Amino acid sequence: MKNVLEYLEESTLKHPDKQAARDDKESCTYKELVSAAKGIGTLLAGKTCERMPVAVFMDKSVVCLKVFMGILYSGCFYSLVDPSFPDERVASMLDTLQNDIVITKREHEQKLRGTGYDGQIIFAEDLDNLPCDEISLSHIRDMATDTDGVYCNFTSGSTGVPKGVLVCHRSIIDFIDNFTDLFQITGEDVIGNQAPFDFDVSVKDIYSTLKVGATIVMIPKSYFMFPNQVVDMLDENNVTTLIWAVSALCLLNRLHGLKYKVPAKINKILFSGEMMPIKQLNGWRNCYPDAMFVNLYGPTEITCNCTYYILDREFAEDETLPMGHAFPNEKVFLLDEADKEITRDMPNITGEICVAGTCLALGYYNNEEMTEKAFTKNPLEKRFPEMIYRTGDLGYRNEDGLLFFAGRKDFQIKHMGHRIELEEIESVLGSVSFVCQGCCFFDEEKSKVVACYVGDGDKRQIVEEMRKKVPDYMVPNVFIPMDELPITKNGKTDRALLKTQYKSGRK
Repeated sequence: MKNVLEYLEESTLKHPDKQAARDDKESCTYKELVSAAKGIGTLLAGKTCERMPVAVFMDKSVVCLKVFMGILYSGCFYSLVDPSFPDERVASMLDTLQNDIVITKREHEQKLRGTGYDGQIIFAEDLDNLPCDEISLSHIRDMATDTDGVYCNFTSGSTGVPKGVLVCHRSIIDFIDNFTDLFQITGEDVIGNQAPFDFDVSVKDIYSTLKVGATIVMIPKSYFMFPNQVVDMLDENNVTTLIWAVSALCLLNRLHGLKYKVPAKINKILFSGEMMPIKQLNGWRNCYPDAMFVNLYGPTEITCNCTYYILDREFAEDETLPMGHAFPNEKVFLLDEADKEITRDMPNITGEICVAGTCLALGYYNNEEMTEKAFTKNPLEKRFPEMIYRTGDLGYRNEDGLLFFAGRKDFQIKHMGHRIELEEIESVLGSVSFVCQGCCFFDEEKSKVVACYVGDGDKRQIVEEMRKKVPDYMVPNVFIPMDELPITKNGKTDRALLKTQYKSGRK
C-alpha cells in the first residue's frame, strides 16, 4: 500500500453502504464518499498541478472530509485553514502555502477575501454530483509516490510566522497500521471525533476510520460549550472510541457532563496533547472501569504520536503518567547537551527526546531554514545520514525503561492541546499599540499563559488587539502590568525571576 486512498477504496469494496461519516447535519456512506471525492478530484485535476497545496477554508464536516479525499484524488495535498482565525494569521498561512485554489463555503467568502487572498475560489456548495474521469484519476495515481504530501498542518512559529508541517502517505500508513492494531480499532467501532481538522489528533480519527471501515462521528466545536450536547451525541451515535486532546476530556469532566449521562458504548479512551491530570483521569476511569485508557505522546512533526502507554493500574493524584514505549518502527531516544545518548541503563537522567523513522514529516513547507534546525542528522550515526526530529521536549526513563516527560528545552509549551512558541505570543504582545515591552511564561500548575508587560493598556484592550492577530488559545490568560521588566546580568529579560515572583505572589 502506498496511498491512503487505498484505505478508503478497500473499505468501500467491503462496506459500500455502511455509514462512513456523520456530523450534526448530514452523513454519507463509503460509496457516497468515494463518488463525491472522485468528482472533486476530477475537477481539481483540471485546475491545478499535482503535488500542489489546496487550502480548505471551512469547519470540519462530512463535506470537508469529501473535499480532503477529492484533493488527494487530484494528486494534491490539503491544508485546513480555520475560518475563525484572525485575518493576519490566515494571510500568513496562505502566504506560506502559495496555493492556487481555496475551497470554502459561500458564507466564508467575504472573510477570505478580507485576508487579501485574490486567487481562485471553489465553493463547496457547487461540488455535488460532479462527473468522474476515471482515466485521468488512474493516471494521477500511477504517477504518485508514497512520499507525496497528504496534509499540511500549521503549528506556532517562534518568529510569529506559523510553520506548516507537511506529512506524506508513507508516514500516515506506517503509523495508522500500527495504531489500529495496537489498540484493537475495528470496523465495529464508532469514533467520536473531537479535534478540529487542522489539529493532528484528527488524523487518527480520519485514517483509522477509513482503514478499518469504521464510522467517524464529528462533534461540532460549539457543542463543547454545552457538554450535555456532546454527551448526547456520543450516546445517540453509539460511539465506542474517543481519541481526544487532554483538554477536551478535562473540560467535559469539569463541566459535569458525565454526571448528566454516561454514554454506554465507550470502551477505548486515548488522549494526548499535554499532561493528563490524574484527578481528571480518575473521573473518567470511575465511569469506565473496563475501558482501555491510553496516554499518547508526540508532536505534529512525527505524524501524530511516537510513544504510548496503556494504563495497567490505578494512579494516585500525585503521580505522573508515563509516556511509555515507542510505537513499532519508530526510534525514540534521549540526547544530552553534548549529543551523547542517554541509554536505557541510565535511569532518571534527563535528555532531549529525539525521534527517527518513517514517522518523520517531510519538513516545514516553504521554510527550509526552520526545517534544517529541527530535522537534522542523527549525531549517533556516523556511517550514513539518518534524519531525526529534535522535539525540544525533555524526558527520562525509569528503572523499568518507561519514558517520562520532564518539560521543555526551550520556550515552547503545550496549552489547550496546542504546541505554542512563547516567543510568538511575545512577538504579538509586543506589537500591541498599548504595550512597550512584554515577556510571557507558562504556569504549568494552573495551565495558564502569563504575560508581564510594560505599557499603559489594560487587559481588555490588549486582549481585544491580540485577538485580531492570533487564535484565542494563544492569548495569555493572566496579564501583569509592570514599571519595567527585570533583566539578567547578560542583559536578557529575567523570565525565571518573573515566574518565581508570580508564583510567590499567587501563593
